[in-house]
Amino acid sequence: MGEGVDPTKMCQNLVDKVTQSRQLSAVAEPEVLVLFENWLEELESEVISFIKRTKALNPADLADGLGVSRSGAEFLITKLQREGKIQQG
Repeated sequence: MGEGVDPTKMCQNLVDKVTQSRQLSAVAEPEVLVLFENWLEELESEVISFIKRTKALNPADLADGLGVSRSGAEFLITKLQREGKIQQG
């Protein structure tokens, strides 16, 4: 994902906005939010499975293994650690 839009970064921005403000729901269709949440849950499951399988919490390894950007991998690791879904190494 070297060129163009980084979907993981877009995801991070959206998650931050949803967390910080309920105003987003006024401008987004509920169906779109549901699709986004489902996509994020699937991505998080892939991250958790990858970490369990490889025992790697390295963002570069995760980025390579799942085909996401390094910043996206860092975001996902931090988010999952904050939520207690994965443990720090």
